Amino acid sequence: MQSPRHILKSVFGYDDFRHHQAEIIDALIKGQDVLTLMPTGGGKSICYQIPALLRCGTGIVISPLIALMQDQVDAMRQLGVRAAFLNSTRLPGEQRAIEQDLLAGELDLLYMAPERLLNSHMLDLLDRSQLALFAIDEAHCVSQWGHDFRKEYQQLSMLHERYPKVPRIALTATADQRTRDEIITQLALQKARVFINSFDRPNIHYAIAESGNSRDALWSFLTQNHAGDAGIVYCLSRKGVDAIAQWLNDKGRVALPYHAGLTQDERQRNQQRFLREDGLIIVATIAFGMGIDKPDVRFVAHMNLPKNIEAYYQETGRAGRDGLPANAWMSYGLKDVINLRLFTENSDAEEQFKRVMHQKTDAMLGLCELTGCRRQALLAYFDEALEQPCGNCDNCVSPPETWDATIATQKALSCVYRTGERFGAQYLIHVLTGKEDERIQRNGHDQLSTWNIGSEHSGAEWRGIFRQLIAHAYLATDAEGYGVLKLTSKAWGLLKRSEPPQPVMLRKLRKPSKEKAKKKKSGAAGQQDLSVQDQSLFEALRALRSQLAREQNVPPYVIFPDRTLVEMAIVRPVTLAQMLDISGIGEVKRARYGEIFLAGICQFGSSS
Repeated sequence: MQSPRHILKSVFGYDDFRHHQAEIIDALIKGQDVLTLMPTGGGKSICYQIPALLRCGTGIVISPLIALMQDQVDAMRQLGVRAAFLNSTRLPGEQRAIEQDLLAGELDLLYMAPERLLNSHMLDLLDRSQLALFAIDEAHCVSQWGHDFRKEYQQLSMLHERYPKVPRIALTATADQRTRDEIITQLALQKARVFINSFDRPNIHYAIAESGNSRDALWSFLTQNHAGDAGIVYCLSRKGVDAIAQWLNDKGRVALPYHAGLTQDERQRNQQRFLREDGLIIVATIAFGMGIDKPDVRFVAHMNLPKNIEAYYQETGRAGRDGLPANAWMSYGLKDVINLRLFTENSDAEEQFKRVMHQKTDAMLGLCELTGCRRQALLAYFDEALEQPCGNCDNCVSPPETWDATIATQKALSCVYRTGERFGAQYLIHVLTGKEDERIQRNGHDQLSTWNIGSEHSGAEWRGIFRQLIAHAYLATDAEGYGVLKLTSKAWGLLKRSEPPQPVMLRKLRKPSKEKAKKKKSGAAGQQDLSVQDQSLFEALRALRSQLAREQNVPPYVIFPDRTLVEMAIVRPVTLAQMLDISGIGEVKRARYGEIFLAGICQFGSSS
């Protein structure tokens, strides 16, 4: 029997295991159940792929998104692994052929959605097949507290009852303690070995900005950092997705929309273009992205606040899966803060669920309004300590200024009180800044003591103050959905105190930097500080890869990821034996592509 390390090198082309991969693989080979938390891009798939190759039978991979199964299977076949998928895109004849391969033991891996696995026909097939293991990917989908809840996942506990001798591995990149406990309970993994790796993605730079003109801020971010890179832009609504995608196209970038309002064919076509073409931007609602394997997504931008930190971490984790530098950028404003509160308050959920959601919202807002290291706070949410500030987030690179906003806070809260707790932030700002407004005059609010007492601050500064007062629980939004601001018990404590209050320290509005950003080389290789000549060879190898990918109708990264091409451009192997020394090149890929890429390197050398 081959060893896991031999398979790692000969099939996948890697010399060493990462994180807890070796222990996880050993546990599964021995027939033990496993729950593993590993960051996106940390190598979760290898944890079940190698045991599936070494154990007798077929490994069944349960994945929530059928749209990505084709690419996952293509990637496995490029490595010489016998892989297939079953979903609704299969023709009847194709489905029967795959089922026969399963029964005959001629598949190493079979991918399917939970709905497919749970139907009686599929279960009957599995009963008659030899099974190596079950891999339950994106296991956080089992949690009703999570952001990607799938009811079908909660039925997967039947695997333990029906196939007690087949080991199971549940995998996720995102789960706080509550979600981990629910995964164990719902999937009957009480006896599983648990492996929790670091949640840290040190290659991602986190930046969260107050929105002024969000579009201008996004364009500045893209032109300064990602002029030709692939990335994802998340918007809250379908309307927002369509508008931003059109705007980006008008500005000269290739951007495609993705949301539930498009037909399935349109969504599939846009997703496939994103996976197969270089430098394309997908603009999407949160319906897009789970399980995206594209390793060279160089940025993820949020135009609105995510609902919770789990969603934020999951979505930003789609950047930089290859370990090369990537950006997670977000623009948010007062409206986002109010909408997040209202979303929970207006839901039909039970009170316990609402309380949990409010806690998650508070944590998300806290991350945004933070003055310290964002990575430390992000990891702390997942019960992981980072001893020193990361040096790779906006607050570390450019520490925000704070100011004593006690008097401004008292003015704002007093204005809320004296107008009867019946108005939203914009109206209150008009009162505070003395705006001549017919509505204010009709209500008699131009006669209040709070009229025009806040003219020392601009409207943008007051919006920041109100946003932070909501985030810090001095103000709450109404439950009816009109954005009306009301005082909390914390606010009353500040207004009624006879002794001097504790200072209220808020963030200063961060002004856009006037410094010109250093011109960055576009693409992952450029961020590796390649020499000019190596960069040129990388681009030539990238073009060669794209040509091969088009001929085979597969995403370029399933042939070789950028990281492999970067190493090829630096090392410049001249023999097939030397190709095996390049990370990511196993025996099958060397046999399939070795001569082609060696010729490309040789031709480049002779022409330069």
